[in-house]
Amino acid sequence: MIWIRYWVLLAMLWLAAPSRAQNVPPTQPRTTRILFVLDASGSMRAPWEGQQRWDVAKSLLSKMVDSLNTYPHLELALRAYGHQHDNKENNCEDSKLEVAFAPKNAAAIKARLKTIEPKGNTPITYSLLQSAQDFPVDKTARNVLILITDGLESCKGDPCATAVALQRKHVFLKPFVIGIGAEREFGRQLECLGQYYNAADVKTFRTILNDVVAQTLAKTTVAVNLTDEAGRPVESNVNMTFINNVTEQPEYNYVHFRDAQGKPDVLDIDALQSYDLVINTVPPVRQQNLPIRPGKANVLTYKTPQGTLWLQNPAASPNPYGTVQAVVRARGNAATVVALPFGNRQKLLAGDYEVELLTLPRQIKRISVKQGQETAVTYETPGILNIVSDLKGYGSIYKLNNDESQTWVYNLPEGGSSKINLPMQPGAYRLVFRTKTATGSQFTDVRNFTIRPSQTSSVSIFGK
Repeated sequence: MIWIRYWVLLAMLWLAAPSRAQNVPPTQPRTTRILFVLDASGSMRAPWEGQQRWDVAKSLLSKMVDSLNTYPHLELALRAYGHQHDNKENNCEDSKLEVAFAPKNAAAIKARLKTIEPKGNTPITYSLLQSAQDFPVDKTARNVLILITDGLESCKGDPCATAVALQRKHVFLKPFVIGIGAEREFGRQLECLGQYYNAADVKTFRTILNDVVAQTLAKTTVAVNLTDEAGRPVESNVNMTFINNVTEQPEYNYVHFRDAQGKPDVLDIDALQSYDLVINTVPPVRQQNLPIRPGKANVLTYKTPQGTLWLQNPAASPNPYGTVQAVVRARGNAATVVALPFGNRQKLLAGDYEVELLTLPRQIKRISVKQGQETAVTYETPGILNIVSDLKGYGSIYKLNNDESQTWVYNLPEGGSSKINLPMQPGAYRLVFRTKTATGSQFTDVRNFTIRPSQTSSVSIFGK
């Protein structure tokens, strides 16, 4: 019993201390509310190691609420189902809040348990829906639901979908489900409700009930260690988001911190929810289903080696392009990692990337970003293409490649004047143009030209 006393002491210390849920310390300790939803259907009369299942459940639950009666900032309530109507009535709304939430109300719960007799159906879905009204409206409280049942839904409801919907509405945290005398298949059908436990025998049921309450009340901390490729704890100052993977909503947002000794700080995380962790490096690192152990000091370690990409403008000024944008993608992946203008530095996870420069023509540069190093990307100083004719027509500009092939670069304004000043990257190009008044394709004018850095190249177009 030493471990139980340890849990109790740990829980009392935590309940007396301010919480940091949603990153904002409340002005007073948060209230934890535990709603016991107890199966009192006819099947609970079945024998279980020499007693009725019902007698075992109410005896152990009575002892549990007794042990919790002196906890500060803790309120309990009891809802039962299947106890008001006989099974033959097939009543699917047989569920009632027998004892409402209040502090130190163990005596009321124990007295009510003595009077309840198991009778009828198993309306789990209806009971879950009704439980939404059992919890007082209090956005700062931790609402916990513990369902104790020996049977499956008998009223054609969908308890799993209902439980998820109520979690998404923040009615309660991820429920605990304790299956009494349950077979393995029974558990598979109920584990979608929340954290499922199979109490196959009385001793296991007692242990599980103690463990569930201990998890509810014990303090859980998480430290996130970000390392380089060699596992050295050097990375920090990165945003981290703990996402509730049931509601898909962020529960905690932090900017990673290390102290002077290089140790990450310790965060209070509610272990009754399940999380995905998004470490918002570029690109982000995501860990699904965080392995957080309730009541423990958890240390989670992730490799997030980062280097720096420097989008370096050419030295010549002014730049006729104005501001040039770049699109960064992981090599071999079409998804955009980040888009940003030249003149900026951006931290990136170490790895191989393609940087698309939105110059004219566009350029693709392949780079490797290494831990703790800066990788610079730049482009040649552009020149200017000056088309001196103001003839109206249709035309395109192509880049001439070393193999004498051509690659499309730009279309002149369709049907408009060809008179234009266009900043372009140095290189060999071709202009293909036909005037609007030409009477056939054979009157297309083709002219090659060269663009040099910081120089203007003029091309004349003549009508044919």
